[in-house]
Amino acid sequence: MLAVTLVILASIAVGTASERRWGDGAQRAARGALDILIYGLMPVVTFFTVSHVKITAGVGAGLAFGWAERLTVIALAWLIGTRVLRLPRPAVGAMMVCAGVVNTGYLGIPLISALIGGHAVGEAVTYDVAVSAPVLLLVGFGIGAAFGTRAGETPRQRLRAFLVRNPPLVAFVLALVAPHALSPDWARSAAQGAVLALAPLGFFALGVNLMQEQEEGVRVFPPPLTRPVATVLGLRLLVAPGVMVALSALVVAVPTAFRIQAAMSCGINGLAVAHLYGLNLRIVAGAIAWSTAIVLSAAAVVALAGGL
Repeated sequence: MLAVTLVILASIAVGTASERRWGDGAQRAARGALDILIYGLMPVVTFFTVSHVKITAGVGAGLAFGWAERLTVIALAWLIGTRVLRLPRPAVGAMMVCAGVVNTGYLGIPLISALIGGHAVGEAVTYDVAVSAPVLLLVGFGIGAAFGTRAGETPRQRLRAFLVRNPPLVAFVLALVAPHALSPDWARSAAQGAVLALAPLGFFALGVNLMQEQEEGVRVFPPPLTRPVATVLGLRLLVAPGVMVALSALVVAVPTAFRIQAAMSCGINGLAVAHLYGLNLRIVAGAIAWSTAIVLSAAAVVALAGGL
């Protein structure tokens, strides 16, 4: 967990320093890093990971609860953003994406390994692939296409933007129908290793976007805790795990790993969705930064106390 924390902090620091030093050049590099993640890494990782998942009856309820908590907080983000905060569509979409797209992979899996033990990693991976991946590809990209400023004007144009700019979705569908022989174990291991190796690109892009925060021409860091960002933090870190815990207590107990995954921070892939479709980057960057800092701090306290 310490290594993951240091890599995240270092990647963000490089991004912030690059933006201050090179400005537009760093912003172009950040956009390029996000394109690499979307069009290069995500389709490969999706195909070789999804094809290996085996969902048993024992974890099926927990995965259903995971979908329930994601859809609940996404709906609440839409309701609060439109009815209470009365934000424009790109800002509402940003809140919805931040609430639903979660860092259960790069952060959640190693964190669970550190807090619970290696025996829970399989459950953490299953949750990441069966909940987080399809939510990102179907719901997250769909929100971007529906609410973003770069997806067209008509429903047909927005549908086309959803399909054309979503190559990981194609990989996901292929993984469901492809024979197991096309996805050997070594390929899955290599794909998961690529996630760990290239995930710093996303946090580099986050650092660049954080340094674009301006108030009267002066850079602001840490990012402001605005009402939309604070709302997302409440939904992601309190309401989402609360739904999971409540369903687990009322219906059927789910693995501890699932409950932890439900409380993970906003996912760095939300930044990629905002970049692709034109959602409010300020809200997305602020929510990712604050939620990641809170989760890492809480995990450090639990680890120092002896784990779960």
